[in-house]
Amino acid sequence: MATTLQEPPVQGRTRGRGPRERATAVLTGTPPRRLRSGALGLAVLALLFGALTVWQVNARTTAADNGVNHSQPLSDDAAQIFRSLADADTTAATGFLQAGAETATVRDQYNADIATASKLLTRAAAQTDPNDPGQQWIQQLNTQLPVYAGLVDTAKADDRQGLPLGGAYLSYASSQMQGQMLTEAQNLYNAETARLHADYDDARSLPWAALGLGVVVLVLLVRAQVLLYRRSNRVFNIGLVLGTACATVALLWLAAGQSVASSYLSDSDTQGAAPLQVLNEAGIEALKCRGAENLNLVARGSTTSYEDAWEKDSAVLGNPGGTSGYLPTARGMTAGDAVSQQALTAALSDWHTWQSRHDTAYAANQAGDYQTALNDTIGTGSTTINASFTGLESSLDSAAAHEQAQFTSLADQGRNATTLLAPGAGLLAVLAAVGAVAGINRRVAEYR
Repeated sequence: MATTLQEPPVQGRTRGRGPRERATAVLTGTPPRRLRSGALGLAVLALLFGALTVWQVNARTTAADNGVNHSQPLSDDAAQIFRSLADADTTAATGFLQAGAETATVRDQYNADIATASKLLTRAAAQTDPNDPGQQWIQQLNTQLPVYAGLVDTAKADDRQGLPLGGAYLSYASSQMQGQMLTEAQNLYNAETARLHADYDDARSLPWAALGLGVVVLVLLVRAQVLLYRRSNRVFNIGLVLGTACATVALLWLAAGQSVASSYLSDSDTQGAAPLQVLNEAGIEALKCRGAENLNLVARGSTTSYEDAWEKDSAVLGNPGGTSGYLPTARGMTAGDAVSQQALTAALSDWHTWQSRHDTAYAANQAGDYQTALNDTIGTGSTTINASFTGLESSLDSAAAHEQAQFTSLADQGRNATTLLAPGAGLLAVLAAVGAVAGINRRVAEYR
């Protein structure tokens, strides 16, 4: 009977092992193999922590830069576009009411408003992406602005010749401004302001993913040192100690840097951008009120729509002694700021005086004393509505300039808080990975 000889099994090798068996062999293999696997895992996690930190910090820095250098200026430009258009409409009505004797001051102001709106629209178009929601409003306003200016020029020319069509042309031009252009300017302002808020939300959010992974890396580094201590009775492993120190510094720097940046950016919003937005809205409503008054005189009592508009817009701006409205809100938001408080106190005083003078002028017009109403509304004296409006606008501009400076200062401090964070934390993560590998490899060498 023949005897079949079998090849003896090769020591340390199992033939025909599947993926599961091979993975088990790695995990339950020799101590050097397990140490090398652990070192590789720690290094990969440390490098992932560094890469995630760099990505998340850079994303927040980019969002903050967009907010400070792009979204906020565009939002402010959009508000100025609205104010320039509204003021142009108001000034055009003022010039028309001067009955062929339009002063150089009024004419120059109108021309400056049209030029400012045109310049800001051009700048907004250049700084806005083609797919940006605001582009459609910019394009429409760019198309409509020269048409509006042409209608106003026709109205003035007819009025100088004593033609009654002048009033009709001006009313039509104003209806285009009030019904379309200012609505589009408001939509542009809302779109850019929404983008500013989105950028700020992104910039202020904490990098939770990086922080969580950093904690995991730190825990695993500490655990690796504990395990090595139990098996070798050596208290310190220089590589792991250095790696743990680098990971700790990176994690603390990430948490502290982003927290400080978020705090400054939040302050720049509450102490700058948010009050500035309310002040812009107040300026817009003041111009709406002023336009309604002038156009009511142009209409000469033929409609009550302009007085109705005054009532609505004046309530939004703020009623005497009330706490609602843009002016009381702005004063409440800047309660701890002496500069803005002084400007807003003056603005509220001018607004209350304006409301009283409006009632007087409106009563005169209703009683048939058109000339008195006209003089009280567009006159140049210190007791006219024009004086109150000018004072209010000046105070709002002063407060807005101060809040803009507050916003810029605080936002810059927020951005500066993370200037070196991304490269610094990335480098520390690399050093943590190197330390982990070097420390464990030294232990592996002891098995040779």
